[in-house]
Amino acid sequence: MSLDSEAVSKIAHLARLGVEQSEYETYARNLSDILTFIEQLNSVDTRGVEPMAHPLDASQRLRPDEVTETNQRDRFQRIAPRTAAGLYLVPKVID
Repeated sequence: MSLDSEAVSKIAHLARLGVEQSEYETYARNLSDILTFIEQLNSVDTRGVEPMAHPLDASQRLRPDEVTETNQRDRFQRIAPRTAAGLYLVPKVID
């Protein structure tokens, strides 16, 4: 599929992209190459090919859900500028 400058202009407008008119030919060529590649991919017969969720069908190694650190909230809040009831107090940023 081959795009022209007019098609690039319409695509740029729809995508709200600021494309200089001097770049239309380059974009047209690049987008045409992409569409040609997609057409090539679509022409491959994939009947009988089972879809994959992952190319390696590997399972995720999970670590045990165990606490590995002690609670240090009091230590960290001692150096905080302002705290109350175990919470950090911060300046109001939205009115």
